[in-house]
Amino acid sequence: MSDSSSGRIAADLRAWVGASAPGARLPSTRELVARHQASPVTVQRALRALLAEGLVESRPGVGTFVLGPRRARAADHGWQTAALGAPPARIGSVSTTLRSAPNDVIALHSGYPDRELLPERLVRAALTRAARGAGASARAPVAGLPELQAWFAQELAGTTPADVSAVAPGDVTVLPGSQSGLTSIFRSVVGAGQPLLVESPTYWGALLAARQAGVRLVPVPSGPAGPDPTELDRAFAETGARVLYAQPSYANPTGAQWPTEVSRTVLEVVRSRHAFLVEDDWAHDFGISTTVTPLAGLDDAGHVIHLRSLTKSVSPAVRVAAVVARGPVRDRIRADRTVESMYVSPVLQAAALDVVTDPGWTTHRRRLRDQLRDRRDLLARALRDHAPQAVVEHLPPGGLNLWARLPDGTDLERLGADCERAGLLVGAGTEWFPAEPAAPYLRLNYAGPDPSAFPGAARILGAALSGVTG
Repeated sequence: MSDSSSGRIAADLRAWVGASAPGARLPSTRELVARHQASPVTVQRALRALLAEGLVESRPGVGTFVLGPRRARAADHGWQTAALGAPPARIGSVSTTLRSAPNDVIALHSGYPDRELLPERLVRAALTRAARGAGASARAPVAGLPELQAWFAQELAGTTPADVSAVAPGDVTVLPGSQSGLTSIFRSVVGAGQPLLVESPTYWGALLAARQAGVRLVPVPSGPAGPDPTELDRAFAETGARVLYAQPSYANPTGAQWPTEVSRTVLEVVRSRHAFLVEDDWAHDFGISTTVTPLAGLDDAGHVIHLRSLTKSVSPAVRVAAVVARGPVRDRIRADRTVESMYVSPVLQAAALDVVTDPGWTTHRRRLRDQLRDRRDLLARALRDHAPQAVVEHLPPGGLNLWARLPDGTDLERLGADCERAGLLVGAGTEWFPAEPAAPYLRLNYAGPDPSAFPGAARILGAALSGVTG
C-alpha cells in the first residue's frame, strides 16, 4: 500500500512540475504529508522518484526545486588549443592490446591472460581478508609494506650466487603497477632529451612512457638470443647513453629469453660503460620450458634496476609491482614515485602478499606452466595448418605471445580491418618498434579466452592474408 501511495503522490507531483516554471519550489515535505495524508517516508519515496527522473533537484536545507530543460548547444573548446600549446610528446590512441572485445569475437590481441589462467580463488579470499585488516583504514609506508618488500627481496635473493650480495628489503619500492615504475625511471634516471637504448622490437608501453618523458629512443636490434653485445657496446659509445631498457626473459612481443652467456656479457658491457640496465621482469611467472634468473641477482654494484610485476600473474585488479634498485638511484626513483602517487593502496599490497605466500600459489604456477604450453602449441599448430603465411620463427620458452612474421609488403592496417570484419582481433607489430619496423609482424596472444577457437582464428587470418598479399 505504501508503494501505491508513493506512486500516486509522484504522479501528482509530476503534473505539478509540468505546470510549473523552472526553479519553482515544491511544497515542503510537511505540506505534502498533510495534503496526501501519507507518512513522511512515503512522501520521500515519491520525491526520490522525481529526483531519479531528473525532474527536480534537492538543495539541502533549502528545499526541492523544478529543474528546467537543458538546452542543447555546441560547446566551444577551441580556446584550449592556445592555452595548452604543442604537446611535449605526440601520444597516439590507446594501444590495440587494451581494446575490449565483444563475446562473439576471437581475441588474440590482448596483453593479459584469461581469467581461467589466474588464481581467482586465492585473489578473492585475499581481498576479503585484506579489506578486514588494518590496511582498509590506514596509509601504507612510502616504500611499501615491509612484509611485501621482504618478499620481493627474498625472491630475488633466491637466484643470487653466494659471491654476490643479496638485495635488502630496503632496496625495494612497491609500485602501483610496473608501468608507473617505467615512467619514474625514464623521467628521473634518463631525463628529458637524453638517449635511452631499447631493444627493437620491445614493449609498446615502455616506448610510450619514454616518449612521454621526453626521452630520445635509440633502437638496438634484438632477436631470439637478445641483442648483440658488440652492437650494444657500439650504441653506448656512439650515443653517450647511460641507460638500457630490456626484457631478458620472455620479451614482449617476441617471447625471447637471453642465453646465460649473453646475459653475462651484456651486464659486463653495462658495467664497463658505467651505465644502468632497466630489467623488466614482467613475465617472471609465465615460464613454460625454462625459468627466470634475473640479471639483478648477478649484480650488487647497483647497475641493474629490476622491475618485477604481479599484475598479470595475480590479477589485473591487483596492480602491484616493485622496483629494486641500490644506491642513490634507488632514492631518486623513490622520490619521483612519492611525488607521483605518495604510496600504494595497503589493501592491494596486503592482498598481493597474501596470494604469493599462500601454498596454493606454488600449485597454481605449476599448473599454469602446463596450461600455457598447451595453448602456445595449439596456436602455433593452427597457424602452420591454416595460415602458413604467418611464420613463427621462434617458439618462445615462456610469456604470453607468438611473434609471427608476415610476407613482405603486407598491409597491416588493411589486414587488421579484414580480420576484425571476420570476427578476429589481432595486434599489428608496428606498435612494438621504436623506429621503422624491420618487417611486417603480428603479435598473437595465446593466453586469451577460448583456446578452442584458435583453429578458426588461424583460418580467418590465413584467408585475410591471401586477400592482402594476393
